[in-house]
Amino acid sequence: MLQGEKVVLRAMNRDDLEQLCQFNNDVAVELAGGGDPPMPQTLARLQAEFDTRVGQGGRDDAGFAIEAEGKFIGQCALFQFDHTAHTCMLGITIGDRAYWGRGYGRDAVRVLLDYAFRLRNQHRVYLSVNGNNERAIRAYRACGFVEEGRLRSHVWSDGAYIDLVYMGILRTEWRPKLSLAENTPISGR
Repeated sequence: MLQGEKVVLRAMNRDDLEQLCQFNNDVAVELAGGGDPPMPQTLARLQAEFDTRVGQGGRDDAGFAIEAEGKFIGQCALFQFDHTAHTCMLGITIGDRAYWGRGYGRDAVRVLLDYAFRLRNQHRVYLSVNGNNERAIRAYRACGFVEEGRLRSHVWSDGAYIDLVYMGILRTEWRPKLSLAENTPISGR
């Protein structure tokens, strides 16, 4: 649906669930994504939740599967929409560790920001990240996010208390590369 330089953001399919279940049960993936604490998840539960959402009909909201090189590698979403202030929260997980540290997450975040600002008319996008996840913090900064606050020793993760960092980006700070719809430079906002 939404094309980046390295990734495609598309609707999640039932066929993705087996791989998603593996991602959700990988302790390293859960710790990197802020899973506090990591908890097991069965494929049957994941399928039942998926089937319930699909059975409700309508649109799939603002959650996307991340695909790279024709392979499902993770998921990302915008959520907690404030329709008065035009703000929302961003979440992302690259579950396939072979794609960590190679720019796939950064590309997915850039595509999601274009979707948030250009297509969903958001004013501000924010997120929280564990303070020890330096790779993610670097990627978010490269996409234009700035640290807005820090809750000291707020999260118990992997045997220690760590900071929870809040980061955000305003539409006026966002620098789109290309229009995802037209693949041409965007002029004026």
